[in-house]
Amino acid sequence: MLLPILLAYILIPAAVLWLCTKIPFLNKIGPVLLLYLIGIILGNSGIIPHSAYPIQDMIVTIIIPLAIPMMLFSCDFLKWDIKKAILTLLTGTVAVVTAVVAGYFIFRGPIGNDPAIGEQMPKIAGMLAGVYTGGTPNLAAIKIMLGVPNETYLLIHSYDMAISLLYLTFVLSVGIPLFRKFLHFPSKSGPQKGEMPVETYDENPYRDIFSKENRLPLAGAFGLSLLIFGIAGGLSLILPKSIQMVVVILTITSLGIVASFFRPVRKIKKSYDAGMYLVYIFSIVVASMADLGRLNLSGGFYLLLYITFAIFVSLFVQLILAKIFKLDADTVLISSVSLINSPPFVPLVATAMKNKSVIITGLTVGLVGYAVGNYLGYLISSFLVIF
Repeated sequence: MLLPILLAYILIPAAVLWLCTKIPFLNKIGPVLLLYLIGIILGNSGIIPHSAYPIQDMIVTIIIPLAIPMMLFSCDFLKWDIKKAILTLLTGTVAVVTAVVAGYFIFRGPIGNDPAIGEQMPKIAGMLAGVYTGGTPNLAAIKIMLGVPNETYLLIHSYDMAISLLYLTFVLSVGIPLFRKFLHFPSKSGPQKGEMPVETYDENPYRDIFSKENRLPLAGAFGLSLLIFGIAGGLSLILPKSIQMVVVILTITSLGIVASFFRPVRKIKKSYDAGMYLVYIFSIVVASMADLGRLNLSGGFYLLLYITFAIFVSLFVQLILAKIFKLDADTVLISSVSLINSPPFVPLVATAMKNKSVIITGLTVGLVGYAVGNYLGYLISSFLVIF
């Protein structure tokens, strides 16, 4: 019985991705949300027996540590506009931290009235800091590091996806002209598509992932990711059990960054997409482990407000900082979208801006965000425990 369940977890994301390429409506919903819905149905329908918990727990524990290095391998940290990208990343990160910490003190009282999630507020703040400087892999990694219950993780990620969609709609509708009115209009000269430091995103990145030219390099990338995981796991064994998972996540992040500086590793095609597929598997597994009866949606109303506050206040703070440091409107918005929504949305927004020269900065800021999100999330959570 366990083998069919394992195969379902591996193959259902592939089926969902294929359907998203064929049905525009499903593509608009997005594979992550669809996989959450499928996972919740599977987990609460009685189809999956309780005996499957050990294999579910094993997948949730190991799959993100394998995904993170693979997603970092393709990032070229040397081939970018250092001054502008660092300044944009710093202002974006400061904006996120400011909004998350301010929101923590504003909403910890109302959220604290819900015993199911109130005591987890420092962990929730750490997860928000991680996801809004990185993305879903960081949210998942910090969940594992801090031991956040599956139900809380699912609630946070569901709210995050809903508000992030609202934020993206705002950017594409009135955000671009509004920011261009407040900040100076950017020059459209700059790096061209061929100079991008990471592989570009296409609508169906998985169509040739198992082609002859990709199979062996991808196997190498997966093997290197396993080696990094093994090193991190071995290092954690000499430390107290309470910090072992923290050490594993931060070590694999650091070693993934180091590996990206080696050209043969950086040139492996599809490593990012393969890592993202592991995140899709994680999504359906963790959703199938969540008990709908324990999802306190009404009690999580203030959590929804906290997430909304974190996203839109961070955008406002970044706007103010951009004005101070004289950053152009398109660079600020593209970096904000990359941090809040993740790098795959960068080409979409750049097209809406009719300014493809900002793609390189947007992609790089987002991928560096993947690298720093785990550190930042853990630090924020550890700091807020004091209060």
